[in-house]
Amino acid sequence: MNPRPPTPTQLRGAFVGSTSAAVSVAAHGLAGGEIPPQASVVLMVAACAAFGAALSAVRSPRPLTALVLALTAGQAIGHTVLTLTAEHAHGLGLSPAMLGAHAAALVVSAALIRAAEQGCVAALGVLRHIVAAILTLPPAHAPLWVATPSHRARLVLRVLVSAQAGTRGPPRTA
Repeated sequence: MNPRPPTPTQLRGAFVGSTSAAVSVAAHGLAGGEIPPQASVVLMVAACAAFGAALSAVRSPRPLTALVLALTAGQAIGHTVLTLTAEHAHGLGLSPAMLGAHAAALVVSAALIRAAEQGCVAALGVLRHIVAAILTLPPAHAPLWVATPSHRARLVLRVLVSAQAGTRGPPRTA
């Protein structure tokens, strides 16, 4: 079985899922939130991975807009899961520091993911050409000229007639 190469939408889903999980934890930490328990982080990573997998099946005619919306939704999912499973006091509300951390992470993540998508597509294109060049057989070299005999031997019928397995028939009876 020959798997299909990853498309930019599949790469975008993987990037958004992993970035959303990382940014959710980082934004909580930057905003003064406590370190979430391990079970909360595992649940948040699973939720962000599921979101990224679902996102990789969606194609968009405007990839940058779709990327920003996907990152916003992914961070909201990560933030909500951490808020509901961790025991800290701020509830579902966002403090200005946490909102700023999420917004800054959204802009930086969108720029980095878009650049990574374009870089992956370019690198895969170059790699495809390199592999094709390595696996292509070299052209067969035909000789520039073919030797043609200048003398053609003539067929001598008496040689054929006198040959052992010639054209001789059964003995003649009188």
